Amino acid sequence: MREAQSTNLINRTSPSNPQPAFQGLPLIPTEESETMTTIPRAIRKAFLALEQSEGVGARVRRSVGTASLRNFSPFLMLDHFNVAPGAGFPDHPHRGQETITYLLKGGFDHEDFAGNKGTINSGDLQFMTAGRGIMHSEMPVQNKDGSSNIGLQLWVDLPEELKMTEPRYRDLRAEEVPTIDVDDGKVHIKVISGRSHGMDSVKELAYTPVWLLDVTIQPGGKIQQNLPAGWNAFAYTLQGTTSFGAGKDQTSIAQYHNVVFEQAGDVVCAEVAGDAKEAGRFVLVAGLPLDQKVVQYGPFVMTSQDGVYQAMMDFQTHQNGFERAKGWRSEIGKSMVR
Repeated sequence: MREAQSTNLINRTSPSNPQPAFQGLPLIPTEESETMTTIPRAIRKAFLALEQSEGVGARVRRSVGTASLRNFSPFLMLDHFNVAPGAGFPDHPHRGQETITYLLKGGFDHEDFAGNKGTINSGDLQFMTAGRGIMHSEMPVQNKDGSSNIGLQLWVDLPEELKMTEPRYRDLRAEEVPTIDVDDGKVHIKVISGRSHGMDSVKELAYTPVWLLDVTIQPGGKIQQNLPAGWNAFAYTLQGTTSFGAGKDQTSIAQYHNVVFEQAGDVVCAEVAGDAKEAGRFVLVAGLPLDQKVVQYGPFVMTSQDGVYQAMMDFQTHQNGFERAKGWRSEIGKSMVR
């Protein structure tokens, strides 16, 4: 693993294959594109993320990527994962998307066919651009107390012109995430990606512009969070009960729900009742919709059926980005082989 860059990000691109100039769209829209009004975004729908099996022995609560919310551009999938000892996500490929992994508890090891390795721990994030092709393994740290490793993984579509870009990683450590407190300290916001109340995140994390905020509201607290106009947005509730919306449209949402907002409006309003027994915690996610078709087959996400067929063929024949997949097995994934 290479030394941290000037942005405090760890770049795991091979030294023999230097990282090209960042080609993504601006993460923070210009001030001219931000409105000064405060029209609340209405709730389009809210639904419980049901638990299901994934990987080998892992359990996930999937919301984006189900019949309830499919291809909510640019978002492809959101999993709230719980991985106990002995479970995990052994060797598997990707093409055409980016993944954002946010560890809430425990740790996760990562290894790919290019020799990149790393570990993220509680509060850390990994931004991975699969681009033209990657094969990797994601395995939980075996905690001494036997506890599970818990986190979120978000899949984000890549613009068509970047689907065949070179793979890359950005690891963002917990202590590098800017934070801000509002409403007299009743609301704590981790600005993972984007902007909140004048606080900007680290830049150049992902090619597709995505805002990701981790918000904790103490009983009696409230927040109005501005979002870029026209972006798709949702909240996923991690803890407690939070009321979203304003006035007669305000709705109380319990734990493990996905709250999808309408595009119209400028702010997301959220609050926790003063008599609540615990704080409310949620991640607020917004992204620039991509004007392109989504054709997906498992880990391959392209804009046409031909593109997906080509990805499958390239993986099977070890070409066009998958050359190093031939005969490769991760060290961390070998424990899953029976």
